Amino acid sequence: MKSKLLLLSLIALGACSPNMSDKKLSLLSTGVAHKDSVQDNYFGTIVADPYRWLENDTAAEVVSWVAEQNKATAHYLDQIEIRKDIHKRLTEIWNYAKYSTPYKEGDYYYFNKNDGLQNQSVLYRTKDLFKPNEAELFLDPNKLSDDGTVSLASLSFSKDHKFVAIGIAKSGSDWNEIFVMDVATKTKTNDKLEWVKFSGASWQGDGFYYSRYDEPAKGKAFSNQNEFMKIYYHSLGSNQKEDVLIYEDKQHPLRYFNAGLTEDERFTFINISEGTSGNEVLIKDNFPTIKFVPKTGVSPFHLLCKGFKNNFNVIGNDGDQILVLTDLDAPKYKLVAIDPNNTDPQSWKTIIPEGKDLLEGVVTAGKDGLIASYLVDASARLRHYTKKGILVKEIDLPGIGTASTGGCKEDENVVAYNFISFTEPGKIRFYNLQTQKQEDWMSEVSYAFNPNDFETKQVFYPSKDGTKIPMFIMHKKGVKLNGSNPTLLYGYGGFNISLTPSFSVSRIMFMEQGGVYAIANLRGGGEYGEDWHKAGMLEKKQNVFDDFIAAAEYLIKEKYTSSEHLAIHGGSNGGLLVGACMTQKPELFKVAIPAVGVLDMLRYHKFTIGWGWAVEYGSSDKKEQFDYLIKYSPLHNVKSGVKYPATLIMTADHDDRVVPAHSFKFAATLQENPMSADQPILIRIDTKAGHGAGKPTTKLIEDAADMYGFILHHTSTNGVR
Repeated sequence: MKSKLLLLSLIALGACSPNMSDKKLSLLSTGVAHKDSVQDNYFGTIVADPYRWLENDTAAEVVSWVAEQNKATAHYLDQIEIRKDIHKRLTEIWNYAKYSTPYKEGDYYYFNKNDGLQNQSVLYRTKDLFKPNEAELFLDPNKLSDDGTVSLASLSFSKDHKFVAIGIAKSGSDWNEIFVMDVATKTKTNDKLEWVKFSGASWQGDGFYYSRYDEPAKGKAFSNQNEFMKIYYHSLGSNQKEDVLIYEDKQHPLRYFNAGLTEDERFTFINISEGTSGNEVLIKDNFPTIKFVPKTGVSPFHLLCKGFKNNFNVIGNDGDQILVLTDLDAPKYKLVAIDPNNTDPQSWKTIIPEGKDLLEGVVTAGKDGLIASYLVDASARLRHYTKKGILVKEIDLPGIGTASTGGCKEDENVVAYNFISFTEPGKIRFYNLQTQKQEDWMSEVSYAFNPNDFETKQVFYPSKDGTKIPMFIMHKKGVKLNGSNPTLLYGYGGFNISLTPSFSVSRIMFMEQGGVYAIANLRGGGEYGEDWHKAGMLEKKQNVFDDFIAAAEYLIKEKYTSSEHLAIHGGSNGGLLVGACMTQKPELFKVAIPAVGVLDMLRYHKFTIGWGWAVEYGSSDKKEQFDYLIKYSPLHNVKSGVKYPATLIMTADHDDRVVPAHSFKFAATLQENPMSADQPILIRIDTKAGHGAGKPTTKLIEDAADMYGFILHHTSTNGVR
């Protein structure tokens, strides 16, 4: 995208830095939360849990505690003078047109567009992609609520493109509702499905498969453990009570089930997993069935890929062969073809072999094509193959960044992909499968900043055990390495998730202020395949924290910053990362921002779908795993008399992924520490928000203004108290 500098906007925040307050801000006392005498016996070790009462988020005393905490946090943040200017500047930078990657359904191309500051992006459709201004509005999620807190979670079109099943999420919850819309008239049918979680709709015939849980107990929808997921088939026009149960497992209450189909609808498959790593695949050949009729009784599915030690992802089929991306005997993944009538791995045919680079994903493209996504030191590569594994072309990318695509259907010959870098928003391109040529889409977009003002570099630093860890470092050009730059170090390090280049409006604002932003690609992530992932999970989780601490030490050693100017931030599993590092090395950091974090490692598996993370972390129900969990669990490693960094814990009332009780208990434990009397240990509890997905623009800007205001006040030379 061609970027243009809006000079007036750039002036707005830059002049505010010298006025940043260096006065000591007043803290509003919330008092020390009361402590109960609750204890647990873990294999002979007695562990106190005095704040367990905070787990009951709907109890009156918890509601009162939340109100007092938010009052104290607002009181403190309101005194940070630069915060309003940050909010203003973020609003300016945020205000540019954003487009999603177009995809074709029937005669139309569909894409999401946000004019700039809309709370939710709007779904449009057009028959002529290169006349986007003439596209017609198809669905506006902003009209589904008064405050923009209802978001689109999934869309799935029927094979004949007459209907679309739309999943929506309210207030950021993982619970979804599905309704159906007539594509031609844009009107809703009477179909409505509730208590859907981690599932879209997979169409077959005149209906679709979906996964759901039983309705939870009243008042416990956002905290109770989710058990016994089931797959149903819903026929159009019927009531949800009439849906046909397709698959369940009464012997294993803690498993996920999802149904899918190959594009030609010949094969239906079921993914089964016991957590976030490793799965099993069942399959059913629908040929020569002409009309689908759901049946109950004996399962028509049989085993395709045996679980649960490896990962298997069905990406499509080539005639009667199933194409599966797997790490079986290939830690950096390979693509294989499996005959569903001969599923012995010894009989599998390798289509794309494992290579030196991580094969991150594969999608089908056209009648005979595949697009393979690779990672090379956390940066994307795209390659065009045939379904027989013949390399057609290495697709040229604009630079170092992240490239994502959904491929295209069999009757298409153009693949759209989105390329994103650290300093410039998404650039959408079309790749022609026949000519191998590319074309940009929507290249004339203006920004209220100049991407050329910033630079990105990648370094490799040694961790505690000598392992080389990659890290991206971004800052404004001309920054002096004198050890006094406000610096924010971000990490995740878990669940096989790769931190690849991404664009962030708030990061741009922070760098405009002279800030240095660093992203460390820690073990536990997926940047180098399954071996890299396994090196940071279960009993090896401490490697992740060591990697992050070493990243901080590298930034200090190389004079980017010092401990007086260094902040750390992470969300979810990254919140655990921040919680563990701030309790292990409190003197290393000036500011800590653990967001929606997993902070009670002894009880995380007892809430909602927390049990699914046991394959990553281990469980306190097993002695050998309890023994290492207790050593790093942030909640259980807060020590009295230790001064911890200025801390802003961030969570939300509708987070039913990592329940807010984690953050509540961690905040209460830190606040009882005598050393916290004059140190801000605050918790910000957002309302009508969840784990992060679907959050409206207004809330995103408010979150960023509060977080970066807190960080800059405590890390800037003239803002340190």
